[in-house]
Amino acid sequence: MSSKAFSVPKAELITIDRPGLRGVVFDSLILAKRSLMRVPRQPEWLFGATVQPIMFLLLFRYIFGGALIIAGGSQVNYIIVGVIVQGVVFGSFSTSIGLATDVKEGLVDRFRSLPMSRISVLLGRILADMALNIFVTTFTFAIALLIGFRPNGNIGEWLLSIGMILLLSFALAWIGAFIGLALKSIEAVNTIGFVWVFPVTFASTTFTEAATMPGWLQPWVKHQPFSLAVNSVRGWLTGYPNVGNDGWIAAAWLVLVCLIFAPLAVWAYEKRAAH
Repeated sequence: MSSKAFSVPKAELITIDRPGLRGVVFDSLILAKRSLMRVPRQPEWLFGATVQPIMFLLLFRYIFGGALIIAGGSQVNYIIVGVIVQGVVFGSFSTSIGLATDVKEGLVDRFRSLPMSRISVLLGRILADMALNIFVTTFTFAIALLIGFRPNGNIGEWLLSIGMILLLSFALAWIGAFIGLALKSIEAVNTIGFVWVFPVTFASTTFTEAATMPGWLQPWVKHQPFSLAVNSVRGWLTGYPNVGNDGWIAAAWLVLVCLIFAPLAVWAYEKRAAH
């Protein structure tokens, strides 16, 4: 990937030193726009990001679906919600790759010389990736409706589901940002950086209920943040399972993830920029 793919008019990257939150927001939006401007030049990347969740949908709907045991509710609804929310986790991987590429291309050094907050560089990338996540998730929802997904949530439950998906995307993007900056090469991000995704998404209630798993694994499956987030979205959109307090607990977990990994990502950015 050439550095031209990331170049924007010089005037758009020159910022005025704005104090406080206003400066962070303004600079972050400028950098988010810069990240999104590469998408039209790389349609194959967007195609791949869109096709991947569709492949998972079809795979678990028509091939593995019959082997998955769901005690209550619609099996189709159960599986499809899991796949849709899982796509948000895989979307965070693009943040890791994007930031690792920025470091390799020397953009970290260029941004460091500009009069703006360090967190704006990371937040701009994350906002751009969230925008792409929204596009991919919306398209996935549309395909899901065509293959049998039948949500029955009201407007309030849809809004809660959208809020949970956005919070999940934002929180996991900070993990992706830290990994992309902490590892020393794009190759390492491609291999090691992807490992954490599998225990989080597959050792969860994404595709089947916790009761079908070994007893020693069930406490983790029931209470880990991703399971709580998936259960919440699934309950709000389809009525099964009962959400209860899972939504609030999941939101608390995800806020905690932001509070931990945002400072770590900024620290990793400063460390990489210093070298």
